[in-house]
Amino acid sequence: MNILIIGSGAVGIGLAASMLSQNADISIFARGETAKAIKENGIKRCGLFTHYTFTKDELKVYETYEEIPKNTFDYVFITSKTTANDDISQKLDIHRDILKDSFKIIIFQNGFGNDEPYLRFFDKTQVFSARVITGFTRPQRHVSEVTVYTEPILIGSLQKQDPSDLKDVADMITASGINCELTDEVDKYLWAKMLYNCALNPLGAILDVNYGKLTENEYSKELMNSIIDEIFEVIKASGYETLWSTSEEYKDIFYSKLVPDTYNHYSSTHQDIKRKIKTEINSLNGKVIEIGERNNIDVSTNKIIYNLIKSIESDF
Repeated sequence: MNILIIGSGAVGIGLAASMLSQNADISIFARGETAKAIKENGIKRCGLFTHYTFTKDELKVYETYEEIPKNTFDYVFITSKTTANDDISQKLDIHRDILKDSFKIIIFQNGFGNDEPYLRFFDKTQVFSARVITGFTRPQRHVSEVTVYTEPILIGSLQKQDPSDLKDVADMITASGINCELTDEVDKYLWAKMLYNCALNPLGAILDVNYGKLTENEYSKELMNSIIDEIFEVIKASGYETLWSTSEEYKDIFYSKLVPDTYNHYSSTHQDIKRKIKTEINSLNGKVIEIGERNNIDVSTNKIIYNLIKSIESDF
């Protein structure tokens, strides 16, 4: 199995180490200091589960598409920020000769609808999405640390395609120590993650607090409740589904289990703001706004949160 991983952050390096541990051939697309660090040190996966270390000679690093051999890859894992999807999808189309005829793209990202940029160029039978709620951090440029685990990685299709051809990938990730399963209902699980992320990520960044602190303030709770209510209306109006029948049912588990289990966590949006880089807000609350407006749903609280993040980003 020959895999190209585009996105050399914590998730990308973590998955690269996972697949290398199962004897896959791994290439990482990276640039700058990250490419240099991997070329010099190889990669490591540490933290929860099995620890892995691979030398620089056990994987390949490419900094341009032009240097990649033709007819090479069975799979492309997209593990970049969602802000890069427009560029990556176009580059893969231009350089599609690096892919084998039976290739599959699997998108391991936050947000909803991240398959859309790729579906401009590739058939729906070639593009799949993954729900990842395992926590990865990158203490060094070539190191991925697994910090949180609650449920398996789930792989499926937002276009209702059969994911069974991806069983080998799921089995290899599981064998590496991180449970991974296939699902015919990945949309339900991605919306579940959207509910969690849209309520917590931007607000935690704006207020500069961890997840737990957001639940201890009546004003931030009111904002989160409104965000959740709006998302349920969007899900219902757009014909999608999630795992709970009502927003009240979701809030019960959100406040009793989901947030307490990640009380001390700071969101990726918070980390991006601290590093002064563009966030993934367009794929989170921005996507809720897009679908909501298309279906004449009031998404005013999501808009306020979205505009506040965009205001902060405007100085970057």
